[in-house]
Formats: sequence, C-alpha cells, structure tokens
Amino acid sequence: MNPDVASVVERVVSSGVGQSDISGTLRLLGVLTVMSLIPAILILMTSFTRIVIVLSLVRYAIGTPSIPPTSLVVSLALILTTITMGSTFQKAYQNGLEPYLDNKTNLRESVDATLSPFRDFMFRFTGDRELALFAEATGKRSIKHRNEVSTGVLISAFATSELRTAFEMGFMMLLAFLVIDLVVASFLMAMGMMMVPPMTISLPVKILVFVLADGWYRVMKSLITSFQ
Repeated sequence: MNPDVASVVERVVSSGVGQSDISGTLRLLGVLTVMSLIPAILILMTSFTRIVIVLSLVRYAIGTPSIPPTSLVVSLALILTTITMGSTFQKAYQNGLEPYLDNKTNLRESVDATLSPFRDFMFRFTGDRELALFAEATGKRSIKHRNEVSTGVLISAFATSELRTAFEMGFMMLLAFLVIDLVVASFLMAMGMMMVPPMTISLPVKILVFVLADGWYRVMKSLITSFQ
C-alpha cells in the first residue's frame, strides 16, 4: 500500500469514525444515486412521455413547430406530470424514502417500497402485447403474476405503450387540422390561385379554429383524464 494512503487510513481509523458515520455516508450516497436517476425515472416511468409528445404534436399540427417554445412545452409537461402523478409520488415517498431516511428500513427494502407505486401505475397503462414482447425477449414465455415481471421489462413495455398511446392521440389532432389544409388547398385551386402557398391561408385559419374551440383547455383536459 502506498505510504501516504496508509497514513491517511491510519489517521481516519484513529480519529474514531464510528459505524453510524459510515452508515450515514452510505445512506447519503444512496440518496444521491437515486437523485441522479431522476431524469431517467421521469421520462420512462411517469406520464411525462405521453404528455410531452402530445403537446409537441399539437404545435406541429397547427403549423407552428417552434411556437410555443420547447422550454414552455417541457415546463407544461412537467406540471401536468406532477398533477397526474401526485398520488404516486406521495406513496413512493411515504412508503419508501421517508422510512429509509428515518433509519427504519434498509436500502433494499426502501428501493422496493419506492418502486411499488410506480409499478402499479405502469401496470395500469401497459399493454399486454408490449409486456409479452419484452418478457419473451428476456426468456419468460408465460407470466402468471405481476411479481414475476422484472422492473426493467415493465419499464420497457410501459414506455412502448406510452409511445403508441401518445401517437394515437396526436394522430386524431393531426387529422382534424389536415381537413383544414385540404379545404384551403381545394379552395385555392378552385379560385385559380395555385401560386399562393396553402400554408399562407391555412395557418391563420387553423389558429383561429384552435382558439375558438378552446383547444389548449381541451388538450390539457384530455391528457389529464387519460390517466384517471
């Protein structure tokens, strides 16, 4: 061992570092590790994916791919995620993280208790085909109980199901605005105004229709109710 390293270790040991200090350090390390995984958890295990995709498709359907700005779309998605996942977050904290911080459970029990509400949420919105696909990919031909599904398989199936649902919702909105584009294009052709870009006329019309129909309210309401 390097003499310098050995001397440092000797000083640490002689300073009387107790087992409780080491345990506290390990607990802090576990909390920091969980915090570093929050972005991945937010994207893959919550309603964020569906919400942000639908909101992005709405602005694309209107014809303004950069309005509202991406930062605003992501902020709205975070707010709606907090609203739709509020009870899940609360259960995860009360059942898993809080007992661990109070030294009532060990790290493994805390992780299992924290993941349990998220697993319940993901099972509610995961399709059977997606779940069977990823389960078979990991070697499980048949699943008789939820406990047999690993968290990795469940996350993969849930994310795939959310992508499908988000694009289904986005398609319905794209279809409505596509009708306006076709009507405007047909009108311009009938008027002999083929040199006028259809977007010049259809964009104000789509914005007007969206505002008159109270579009943002309806989009937000449909996203929130889709998780109830």
